[in-house]
Order: sequence, then C-alpha cells, then structure tokens
Amino acid sequence: MKIAVAGASGRAGSEITKELSRRGHGVTAIARNPEKIAGLPNVTPTKGDVLDQAGLTKLWAGHDVAISSVHFLASDPHKLIGAAKDSRVGRYLVVGGAGSLEVAPGVKLVTTPGFPAQYKAEAEAGGAFLDLLRQEKELNWTFLSPSALFIEGERTTKFRLGADQLLADANGKSWISFADYAIALADEIEKPAHLRQRFTVGY
Repeated sequence: MKIAVAGASGRAGSEITKELSRRGHGVTAIARNPEKIAGLPNVTPTKGDVLDQAGLTKLWAGHDVAISSVHFLASDPHKLIGAAKDSRVGRYLVVGGAGSLEVAPGVKLVTTPGFPAQYKAEAEAGGAFLDLLRQEKELNWTFLSPSALFIEGERTTKFRLGADQLLADANGKSWISFADYAIALADEIEKPAHLRQRFTVGY
C-alpha cells in the first residue's frame, strides 16, 4: 500500500515508518526536517508542515492510508481532519494518547489524582481530537491509544488489544514500546478491525 506518515521523524513515527518499510509498503515519510528520517527501503523522506492544511492535503493525496503521529498541542485537529478529508485518502489513522482511556466506568485516566500535571494539557487535547473524530460522518478514521507509559523498548510482538479501557499487566503496570505499538498499527492497516473506532494496545 501507499502510506503517508506525518511526524515520521518522531519517536513513534519513526518506529511506524520502520515497521511499514519492513512489511514492504511504500511510505511517504513527512517531517519538518526530513533529513532526520532514517534511510529505509521504500521510504521517501518528504518535507511538510502539519499546520499547513493545503500542503498536507497535497502530500496525502493519492495514498491509501494517512497517519498522523504528532503532538496534539503542536498541531490542529481541524486541519489534520480537513486534510484527511480533502485528500480523499482511503483511511486516516491517528497515534492517540492514553489520557482519554477509562480506568473505571466513566473515569478517564487524565482525571485521576496521580496523572502527571505536565502531561495533562496534551492528554486533554488528545481526548478532544478523539471527540472530533467521533463526530465525523464521512472520514474513515481509527485512533490507536497507547498504554499509560509509551516508551523505547523491544519489538516483542507480544501484546494485547483493548477498546476504551486502559490495559495493565499483572503487576498493574500499563505500558507499550514504540516498536510494538507500530506493529499493532501496521496490523490494523493490513487487516482493518477498528474502522471509525478507538482501540488501545498494551502488555
């Protein structure tokens, strides 16, 4: 497939780009500084700005799938959603956040007392993005939330998927590596199972 990745030089975006390359997809890897994108088979580093809706629309046009892997506070969900719709891309996938996941019925992680204050604004912006997507009638979107800790780590291929509830291991730790997150996202692209839905991945 032809897949465009916005934010391809970031920690999650670079792992997603690597995973898609590994699987033989043609990737347009978009970043403000494309020289930071690693040289990989089937990957074309491309300069782009997620705040430029018209420019992003042109970059995404002609692709089967567009992915945005960018910080919510450093982007505009209206422009990203607009570019996805205007480009007529087949699917739009968003690297989400964990803050909007539920830790109990009706209780989101971002509202719990122990949630780190420095991440609260980013988490709330991610939740607002998800709310916007859920109002979309035309766009074929998917929002993949990582677990609470989204970190460097091994590509184990062993993880669980969930819906709107935060996943945690037997010790209560909620985490996922960028590499395994990338596998879950690539699997969803190849075998769609969460159209117009949010889902989550964790150990």
